Amino acid sequence: MGLFTRALAAPFKLYHSVAEEVAKDRRLRLSDGSGWSQLFGRSSYAGKTVTMTSAMQLSAVWACIRVTAQAISALPLGVYERRGDDDRVRVDDDPVADVLTGSPNADQTPLEFWEGMVAWLVTSGNAYAEKGLIGSRLTSLEPLQAGGLNCRPVRLPDGRLVYRVTDRGKTEDLPRDKVLHLKGFGQSISDRDIGLSPIAVGANTMGAAMAAQEASSSVFANGMMPSGFILFDQQLTKDQRAQARKNLIEPLQGSGKTGAIGILEGGTQFLQTQMNPEDVQMLDTRRFDIEEICRWWGVPPIVIGHAGQGQTMWGSGVEQILISWLVLGINPICSRIEARVAKQLLRPHSSPRRYAEFNREALLQMDSTAKANFISRMVQSAIMTPGEGRAKLNLPRKDGTDRLLAQTSLAPLETLGQDKPTGQLRQALLNFLGITEKDKGDEHS
Repeated sequence: MGLFTRALAAPFKLYHSVAEEVAKDRRLRLSDGSGWSQLFGRSSYAGKTVTMTSAMQLSAVWACIRVTAQAISALPLGVYERRGDDDRVRVDDDPVADVLTGSPNADQTPLEFWEGMVAWLVTSGNAYAEKGLIGSRLTSLEPLQAGGLNCRPVRLPDGRLVYRVTDRGKTEDLPRDKVLHLKGFGQSISDRDIGLSPIAVGANTMGAAMAAQEASSSVFANGMMPSGFILFDQQLTKDQRAQARKNLIEPLQGSGKTGAIGILEGGTQFLQTQMNPEDVQMLDTRRFDIEEICRWWGVPPIVIGHAGQGQTMWGSGVEQILISWLVLGINPICSRIEARVAKQLLRPHSSPRRYAEFNREALLQMDSTAKANFISRMVQSAIMTPGEGRAKLNLPRKDGTDRLLAQTSLAPLETLGQDKPTGQLRQALLNFLGITEKDKGDEHS
Protein backbone atom coordinates (compact mmCIF):
# COMPACT_ATOMS: atom_id res chain seq x y z
CA MET A 1 0.00 0.00 0.00
CA GLY A 2 2.84 2.39 0.80
CA LEU A 3 4.50 1.70 -2.56
CA PHE A 4 1.22 2.31 -4.39
CA THR A 5 0.73 5.62 -2.53
CA ARG A 6 4.22 6.81 -3.34
CA ALA A 7 3.76 5.91 -7.01
CA LEU A 8 0.47 7.78 -7.09
CA ALA A 9 1.98 10.88 -5.47
CA ALA A 10 5.04 10.98 -7.75
CA PRO A 11 3.36 12.92 -10.61
CA PHE A 12 2.04 15.54 -8.16
CA LYS A 13 5.48 15.98 -6.64
CA LEU A 14 6.95 16.41 -10.12
CA TYR A 15 4.29 19.00 -10.94
CA HIS A 16 4.93 21.01 -7.78
CA SER A 17 8.69 20.83 -8.36
CA VAL A 18 8.32 22.19 -11.91
CA ALA A 19 5.86 24.86 -10.74
CA GLU A 20 8.28 25.96 -8.05
CA GLU A 21 11.14 26.25 -10.55
CA VAL A 22 8.92 28.27 -12.90
CA ALA A 23 7.94 30.55 -10.02
CA LYS A 24 11.60 31.04 -9.11
CA ASP A 25 12.40 31.92 -12.72
CA ARG A 26 9.68 34.57 -12.71
CA ARG A 27 10.86 36.27 -9.56
CA LEU A 28 12.80 39.50 -9.65
CA ARG A 29 16.50 38.70 -9.87
CA LEU A 30 19.46 40.84 -8.81
CA SER A 31 20.35 41.26 -12.49
CA ASP A 32 16.93 42.72 -13.35
CA GLY A 33 18.02 46.33 -13.14
CA SER A 34 14.90 47.76 -14.74
CA GLY A 35 12.63 45.92 -12.34
CA TRP A 36 14.51 47.07 -9.24
CA SER A 37 14.76 50.65 -10.52
CA GLN A 38 11.00 50.80 -11.01
CA LEU A 39 10.49 49.51 -7.49
CA PHE A 40 13.07 51.54 -5.55
CA GLY A 41 14.09 54.26 -8.02
CA ARG A 42 17.55 55.47 -8.97
CA SER A 43 19.99 57.40 -6.83
CA SER A 44 21.35 60.76 -7.97
CA TYR A 45 24.46 62.81 -7.30
CA ALA A 46 22.34 65.16 -5.19
CA GLY A 47 21.59 62.33 -2.77
CA LYS A 48 17.92 62.06 -3.74
CA THR A 49 16.30 58.84 -4.87
CA VAL A 50 14.37 59.43 -8.08
CA THR A 51 11.27 57.38 -8.77
CA MET A 52 8.47 58.00 -11.22
CA THR A 53 6.23 59.26 -8.42
CA SER A 54 8.81 61.61 -6.94
CA ALA A 55 9.84 62.94 -10.36
CA MET A 56 6.27 63.76 -11.33
CA GLN A 57 5.97 65.90 -8.21
CA LEU A 58 8.23 68.37 -10.02
CA SER A 59 5.97 70.76 -11.89
CA ALA A 60 8.24 70.82 -14.96
CA VAL A 61 8.19 67.03 -15.29
CA TRP A 62 4.42 66.93 -14.82
CA ALA A 63 3.88 69.68 -17.40
CA CYS A 64 6.16 68.11 -20.04
CA ILE A 65 4.37 64.77 -19.78
CA ARG A 66 0.92 66.36 -19.66
CA VAL A 67 1.22 68.67 -22.67
CA THR A 68 2.78 65.94 -24.82
CA ALA A 69 0.14 63.33 -23.93
CA GLN A 70 -2.75 65.75 -24.33
CA ALA A 71 -1.53 67.18 -27.63
CA ILE A 72 -1.16 63.75 -29.27
CA SER A 73 -4.30 62.17 -27.82
CA ALA A 74 -6.39 65.10 -29.06
CA LEU A 75 -5.38 64.47 -32.68
CA PRO A 76 -8.01 62.55 -34.70
CA LEU A 77 -6.78 59.07 -35.59
CA GLY A 78 -8.07 57.39 -38.75
CA VAL A 79 -7.53 54.10 -40.59
CA TYR A 80 -7.02 54.30 -44.36
CA GLU A 81 -6.63 51.83 -47.20
CA ARG A 82 -4.30 52.32 -50.12
CA ARG A 83 -5.87 52.23 -53.57
CA GLY A 84 -4.46 52.45 -57.08
CA ASP A 85 -2.86 55.63 -58.45
CA ASP A 86 -1.64 56.59 -54.96
CA ASP A 87 -5.24 57.08 -53.86
CA ARG A 88 -6.60 56.19 -50.45
CA VAL A 89 -9.96 55.86 -48.75
CA ARG A 90 -10.89 56.09 -45.09
CA VAL A 91 -12.00 52.81 -43.51
CA ASP A 92 -14.61 52.91 -40.76
CA ASP A 93 -16.12 49.40 -40.91
CA ASP A 94 -12.95 47.63 -39.83
CA PRO A 95 -12.74 45.94 -36.37
CA VAL A 96 -9.28 47.37 -35.74
CA ALA A 97 -10.45 50.85 -36.76
CA ASP A 98 -13.39 50.56 -34.36
CA VAL A 99 -11.06 49.66 -31.48
CA LEU A 100 -8.57 52.42 -32.31
CA THR A 101 -11.04 55.23 -32.93
CA GLY A 102 -14.32 54.11 -31.38
CA SER A 103 -14.00 52.08 -28.19
CA PRO A 104 -10.60 50.68 -27.14
CA ASN A 105 -12.10 48.84 -24.17
CA ALA A 106 -15.10 48.85 -21.89
CA ASP A 107 -13.82 51.63 -19.65
CA GLN A 108 -11.97 54.19 -21.80
CA THR A 109 -12.66 56.52 -24.68
CA PRO A 110 -10.06 56.71 -27.49
CA LEU A 111 -8.77 60.02 -26.11
CA GLU A 112 -8.34 58.58 -22.61
CA PHE A 113 -6.66 55.44 -23.93
CA TRP A 114 -4.14 57.24 -26.13
CA GLU A 115 -3.50 59.88 -23.48
CA GLY A 116 -2.53 57.16 -21.03
CA MET A 117 -0.44 55.25 -23.56
CA VAL A 118 1.48 58.35 -24.61
CA ALA A 119 1.97 59.38 -20.97
CA TRP A 120 3.52 55.99 -20.20
CA LEU A 121 5.57 56.14 -23.40
CA VAL A 122 7.18 59.50 -22.59
CA THR A 123 7.55 58.65 -18.88
CA SER A 124 8.93 55.11 -18.80
CA GLY A 125 9.95 54.82 -22.45
CA ASN A 126 7.46 52.01 -23.03
CA ALA A 127 3.69 51.54 -23.17
CA TYR A 128 1.91 48.19 -23.20
CA ALA A 129 -1.64 47.10 -23.98
CA GLU A 130 -3.03 43.56 -24.06
CA LYS A 131 -5.01 42.61 -27.14
CA GLY A 132 -8.48 41.21 -26.63
CA LEU A 133 -9.07 38.67 -29.38
CA ILE A 134 -11.95 36.51 -30.54
CA GLY A 135 -10.20 34.20 -32.95
CA SER A 136 -8.13 36.60 -35.05
CA ARG A 137 -10.57 39.49 -34.61
CA LEU A 138 -9.32 42.35 -32.43
CA THR A 139 -11.98 43.37 -29.90
CA SER A 140 -10.17 45.53 -27.30
CA LEU A 141 -6.91 46.95 -26.02
CA GLU A 142 -6.37 46.83 -22.25
CA PRO A 143 -3.52 48.92 -20.75
CA LEU A 144 -0.97 46.82 -18.87
CA GLN A 145 0.55 49.57 -16.71
CA ALA A 146 -2.37 50.75 -14.62
CA GLY A 147 -3.99 49.61 -11.39
CA GLY A 148 -0.87 47.95 -9.99
CA LEU A 149 -0.01 46.07 -13.18
CA ASN A 150 3.62 45.76 -14.20
CA CYS A 151 4.75 44.58 -17.63
CA ARG A 152 8.22 44.06 -19.05
CA PRO A 153 9.56 42.18 -22.08
CA VAL A 154 11.69 39.11 -21.39
CA ARG A 155 13.84 37.11 -23.81
CA LEU A 156 13.63 33.40 -23.10
CA PRO A 157 16.70 31.15 -23.53
CA ASP A 158 15.36 29.97 -26.90
CA GLY A 159 15.18 33.56 -28.17
CA ARG A 160 11.41 33.95 -27.96
CA LEU A 161 10.08 37.29 -26.70
CA VAL A 162 7.35 37.22 -24.06
CA TYR A 163 5.82 39.93 -21.91
CA ARG A 164 5.93 39.19 -18.20
CA VAL A 165 2.90 40.72 -16.48
CA THR A 166 2.67 40.94 -12.70
CA ASP A 167 -0.76 41.60 -11.21
CA ARG A 168 -1.24 41.57 -7.43
CA GLY A 169 1.60 39.11 -6.90
CA LYS A 170 0.61 36.80 -9.75
CA THR A 171 2.87 36.54 -12.79
CA GLU A 172 1.90 35.53 -16.30
CA ASP A 173 3.87 35.42 -19.55
CA LEU A 174 1.99 36.75 -22.56
CA PRO A 175 3.20 35.86 -26.07
CA ARG A 176 4.45 38.60 -28.35
CA ASP A 177 1.34 38.58 -30.56
CA LYS A 178 -0.91 39.31 -27.55
CA VAL A 179 0.66 42.66 -26.64
CA LEU A 180 0.82 46.06 -28.33
CA HIS A 181 4.19 47.51 -27.33
CA LEU A 182 5.02 51.16 -28.03
CA LYS A 183 8.76 51.72 -27.69
CA GLY A 184 10.30 55.11 -26.98
CA PHE A 185 13.62 56.54 -28.05
CA GLY A 186 16.77 54.58 -27.30
CA GLN A 187 15.83 50.97 -28.06
CA SER A 188 18.86 48.99 -29.23
CA ILE A 189 21.19 51.31 -27.27
CA SER A 190 21.09 49.17 -24.14
CA ASP A 191 18.29 46.70 -24.94
CA ARG A 192 16.58 46.27 -28.30
CA ASP A 193 13.33 45.24 -26.62
CA ILE A 194 12.70 48.40 -24.55
CA GLY A 195 12.91 52.16 -24.91
CA LEU A 196 14.80 54.39 -22.51
CA SER A 197 13.03 56.21 -19.70
CA PRO A 198 13.82 59.95 -19.46
CA ILE A 199 13.31 59.75 -15.69
CA ALA A 200 15.77 56.88 -15.30
CA VAL A 201 18.42 58.30 -17.63
CA GLY A 202 17.95 61.85 -16.31
CA ALA A 203 17.95 60.86 -12.64
CA ASN A 204 20.76 63.29 -11.79
CA THR A 205 18.86 66.22 -13.30
CA MET A 206 15.63 65.27 -11.50
CA GLY A 207 17.52 64.65 -8.25
CA ALA A 208 19.19 68.07 -8.40
CA ALA A 209 15.83 69.75 -8.98
CA MET A 210 14.29 67.81 -6.09
CA ALA A 211 17.18 68.75 -3.78
CA ALA A 212 16.93 72.45 -4.69
CA GLN A 213 13.18 72.43 -4.15
CA GLU A 214 13.56 70.66 -0.80
CA ALA A 215 16.26 73.09 0.38
CA SER A 216 14.19 76.11 -0.55
CA SER A 217 11.03 74.65 0.97
CA SER A 218 12.79 73.83 4.23
CA VAL A 219 13.68 77.51 4.70
CA PHE A 220 10.08 78.56 4.18
CA ALA A 221 8.93 75.76 6.48
CA ASN A 222 11.18 77.33 9.09
CA GLY A 223 9.23 80.57 8.84
CA MET A 224 11.96 82.27 6.74
CA MET A 225 13.90 82.52 10.01
CA PRO A 226 17.55 83.14 9.13
CA SER A 227 20.04 80.64 10.38
CA GLY A 228 22.56 81.76 13.00
CA PHE A 229 24.18 81.00 16.32
CA ILE A 230 23.19 81.65 19.95
CA LEU A 231 26.19 82.92 21.90
CA PHE A 232 26.43 82.26 25.66
CA ASP A 233 28.95 83.84 27.97
CA GLN A 234 29.85 80.49 29.50
CA GLN A 235 30.43 76.86 28.59
CA LEU A 236 27.23 74.77 28.51
CA THR A 237 26.85 71.19 29.53
CA LYS A 238 25.14 68.61 27.37
CA ASP A 239 21.89 68.95 29.31
CA GLN A 240 22.03 72.74 29.14
CA ARG A 241 22.47 72.62 25.35
CA ALA A 242 19.42 70.38 25.02
CA GLN A 243 17.42 72.69 27.30
CA ALA A 244 18.52 75.76 25.31
CA ARG A 245 17.47 74.14 22.04
CA LYS A 246 14.11 73.15 23.47
CA ASN A 247 13.35 76.55 25.04
CA LEU A 248 15.00 78.98 22.61
CA ILE A 249 15.02 77.38 19.16
CA GLU A 250 12.16 74.90 18.80
CA PRO A 251 9.39 77.34 19.90
CA LEU A 252 10.31 79.66 16.99
CA GLN A 253 10.65 77.04 14.24
CA GLY A 254 7.97 76.37 11.63
CA SER A 255 6.05 78.53 9.17
CA GLY A 256 3.22 78.89 11.67
CA LYS A 257 5.61 80.65 14.08
CA THR A 258 6.54 83.42 11.65
CA GLY A 259 6.75 86.74 13.51
CA ALA A 260 7.06 85.11 16.94
CA ILE A 261 9.29 86.86 19.47
CA GLY A 262 11.74 85.00 21.65
CA ILE A 263 13.46 85.96 24.92
CA LEU A 264 17.21 85.94 25.46
CA GLU A 265 18.49 86.60 28.97
CA GLY A 266 21.63 86.50 30.99
CA GLY A 267 23.89 88.07 28.33
CA THR A 268 22.83 85.62 25.61
CA GLN A 269 23.30 86.94 22.06
CA PHE A 270 22.05 85.83 18.62
CA LEU A 271 24.52 86.03 15.75
CA GLN A 272 22.60 86.02 12.44
CA THR A 273 24.07 84.69 9.21
CA GLN A 274 23.47 86.71 6.06
CA MET A 275 20.56 85.51 3.91
CA ASN A 276 19.64 86.94 0.51
CA PRO A 277 15.96 86.35 -0.33
CA GLU A 278 16.85 85.49 -3.93
CA ASP A 279 19.42 82.99 -2.71
CA VAL A 280 16.82 81.46 -0.41
CA GLN A 281 14.46 80.86 -3.32
CA MET A 282 17.34 79.60 -5.51
CA LEU A 283 15.72 81.29 -8.49
CA ASP A 284 18.57 80.83 -10.93
CA THR A 285 19.11 77.21 -9.93
CA ARG A 286 15.44 76.31 -10.18
CA ARG A 287 15.09 78.20 -13.47
CA PHE A 288 18.00 76.22 -14.89
CA ASP A 289 16.48 72.97 -13.56
CA ILE A 290 13.29 73.66 -15.52
CA GLU A 291 15.23 74.16 -18.73
CA GLU A 292 17.26 71.00 -18.08
CA ILE A 293 14.11 68.95 -17.49
CA CYS A 294 12.56 70.30 -20.69
CA ARG A 295 15.60 69.08 -22.63
CA TRP A 296 14.98 65.51 -21.52
CA TRP A 297 11.47 65.58 -23.00
CA GLY A 298 12.22 67.79 -25.99
CA VAL A 299 9.61 70.33 -24.91
CA PRO A 300 10.42 74.05 -25.26
CA PRO A 301 10.16 75.77 -21.86
CA ILE A 302 7.72 78.29 -23.33
CA VAL A 303 5.23 75.44 -23.91
CA ILE A 304 5.00 74.69 -20.18
CA GLY A 305 4.75 78.37 -19.24
CA HIS A 306 8.42 79.11 -18.54
CA ALA A 307 9.98 82.06 -20.34
CA GLY A 308 13.67 82.85 -20.15
CA GLN A 309 14.92 86.22 -19.04
CA GLY A 310 14.01 88.86 -21.61
CA GLN A 311 11.78 86.48 -23.59
CA THR A 312 8.15 87.32 -24.20
CA MET A 313 5.35 84.77 -24.07
CA TRP A 314 3.89 85.97 -27.39
CA GLY A 315 5.08 86.94 -30.84
CA SER A 316 6.33 85.40 -34.06
CA GLY A 317 9.41 84.04 -32.32
CA VAL A 318 7.29 81.99 -29.94
CA GLU A 319 5.18 80.81 -32.87
CA GLN A 320 8.27 79.42 -34.58
CA ILE A 321 9.28 77.70 -31.33
CA LEU A 322 5.87 76.02 -31.17
CA ILE A 323 6.17 74.91 -34.79
CA SER A 324 9.58 73.39 -34.08
CA TRP A 325 8.10 71.51 -31.11
CA LEU A 326 5.35 70.10 -33.33
CA VAL A 327 7.87 69.05 -35.97
CA LEU A 328 10.64 67.71 -33.73
CA GLY A 329 8.64 66.63 -30.67
CA ILE A 330 5.05 65.71 -31.50
CA ASN A 331 5.43 64.39 -35.05
CA PRO A 332 8.12 61.75 -34.25
CA ILE A 333 5.96 60.29 -31.47
CA CYS A 334 2.93 60.19 -33.79
CA SER A 335 4.98 58.44 -36.48
CA ARG A 336 6.29 55.96 -33.90
CA ILE A 337 2.74 55.08 -32.82
CA GLU A 338 1.49 54.81 -36.42
CA ALA A 339 4.28 52.38 -37.32
CA ARG A 340 3.55 50.15 -34.31
CA VAL A 341 -0.19 50.13 -34.98
CA ALA A 342 0.44 49.11 -38.59
CA LYS A 343 2.90 46.36 -37.61
CA GLN A 344 1.16 44.84 -34.60
CA LEU A 345 -2.54 45.53 -35.20
CA LEU A 346 -3.44 46.18 -38.82
CA ARG A 347 -1.17 43.68 -40.54
CA PRO A 348 -2.06 40.63 -38.42
CA HIS A 349 -5.71 41.51 -37.73
CA SER A 350 -6.85 43.49 -40.79
CA SER A 351 -5.06 44.10 -44.09
CA PRO A 352 -1.46 45.04 -45.00
CA ARG A 353 -2.88 47.67 -47.35
CA ARG A 354 -4.34 49.57 -44.41
CA TYR A 355 -2.54 52.00 -42.13
CA ALA A 356 -3.36 54.39 -39.30
CA GLU A 357 -2.59 58.09 -39.35
CA PHE A 358 -3.02 61.00 -36.97
CA ASN A 359 -4.49 64.12 -38.56
CA ARG A 360 -1.81 66.72 -37.84
CA GLU A 361 -4.00 69.45 -39.33
CA ALA A 362 -6.12 69.33 -36.18
CA LEU A 363 -3.36 71.28 -34.45
CA LEU A 364 -4.58 74.29 -36.46
CA GLN A 365 -8.06 73.96 -34.98
CA MET A 366 -7.47 76.60 -32.30
CA ASP A 367 -5.75 79.05 -34.69
CA SER A 368 -8.57 80.42 -36.84
CA THR A 369 -6.27 82.60 -38.97
CA ALA A 370 -3.87 79.77 -39.79
CA LYS A 371 -6.73 77.39 -40.53
CA ALA A 372 -8.46 79.91 -42.82
CA ASN A 373 -5.25 80.50 -44.75
CA PHE A 374 -4.62 76.77 -45.03
CA ILE A 375 -8.10 75.95 -46.38
CA SER A 376 -8.05 78.96 -48.74
CA ARG A 377 -4.75 77.91 -50.27
CA MET A 378 -5.82 74.29 -50.60
CA VAL A 379 -9.02 75.28 -52.42
CA GLN A 380 -7.38 77.88 -54.67
CA SER A 381 -4.66 75.41 -55.63
CA ALA A 382 -7.22 72.77 -56.71
CA ILE A 383 -5.96 70.38 -54.03
CA MET A 384 -9.22 70.51 -52.08
CA THR A 385 -12.80 71.19 -53.18
CA PRO A 386 -14.83 73.91 -51.46
CA GLY A 387 -17.02 71.16 -50.03
CA GLU A 388 -14.03 69.46 -48.43
CA GLY A 389 -12.98 72.81 -47.00
CA ARG A 390 -16.44 73.31 -45.50
CA ALA A 391 -16.27 69.82 -44.02
CA LYS A 392 -13.07 70.74 -42.15
CA LEU A 393 -15.02 73.61 -40.56
CA ASN A 394 -17.86 71.22 -39.63
CA LEU A 395 -20.18 72.99 -42.07
CA PRO A 396 -22.72 71.14 -44.23
CA ARG A 397 -21.92 70.61 -47.88
CA LYS A 398 -23.62 72.80 -50.50
CA ASP A 399 -24.61 72.01 -54.07
CA GLY A 400 -21.90 72.89 -56.54
CA THR A 401 -19.04 72.68 -54.02
CA ASP A 402 -17.74 69.26 -55.08
CA ARG A 403 -15.65 70.51 -58.03
CA LEU A 404 -11.99 71.44 -57.96
CA LEU A 405 -11.33 75.10 -58.65
CA ALA A 406 -8.20 76.87 -59.86
CA GLN A 407 -7.05 80.46 -60.19
CA THR A 408 -7.32 81.78 -63.79
CA SER A 409 -5.56 85.09 -63.29
CA LEU A 410 -2.20 83.69 -64.46
CA ALA A 411 -1.53 83.67 -68.23
CA PRO A 412 1.38 82.80 -70.57
CA LEU A 413 3.80 85.61 -71.40
CA GLU A 414 2.92 85.57 -75.11
CA THR A 415 -0.72 86.44 -74.35
CA LEU A 416 0.10 89.52 -72.28
CA GLY A 417 -1.62 92.62 -73.65
CA GLN A 418 -4.40 90.69 -75.34
CA ASP A 419 -7.92 91.46 -74.29
CA LYS A 420 -8.74 87.82 -73.89
CA PRO A 421 -11.19 88.05 -70.97
CA THR A 422 -13.24 90.71 -72.80
CA GLY A 423 -13.41 88.55 -75.93
CA GLN A 424 -14.58 85.62 -73.86
CA LEU A 425 -17.32 87.67 -72.26
CA ARG A 426 -18.41 89.01 -75.65
CA GLN A 427 -18.61 85.54 -77.16
CA ALA A 428 -20.55 84.26 -74.17
CA LEU A 429 -23.06 87.10 -74.55
CA LEU A 430 -23.49 86.39 -78.30
CA ASN A 431 -24.05 82.73 -77.58
CA PHE A 432 -26.66 83.63 -74.97
CA LEU A 433 -28.49 85.85 -77.51
CA GLY A 434 -28.27 83.16 -80.19
CA ILE A 435 -26.23 85.27 -82.58
CA THR A 436 -23.76 83.35 -84.74
CA GLU A 437 -20.85 84.52 -86.86
CA LYS A 438 -23.06 84.11 -89.98
CA ASP A 439 -25.70 86.38 -88.52
CA LYS A 440 -23.10 89.01 -87.80
CA GLY A 441 -21.88 88.80 -91.44
CA ASP A 442 -25.39 89.22 -92.84
CA GLU A 443 -25.94 92.22 -90.57
CA HIS A 444 -22.79 93.97 -91.82
CA SER A 445 -23.67 93.27 -95.47
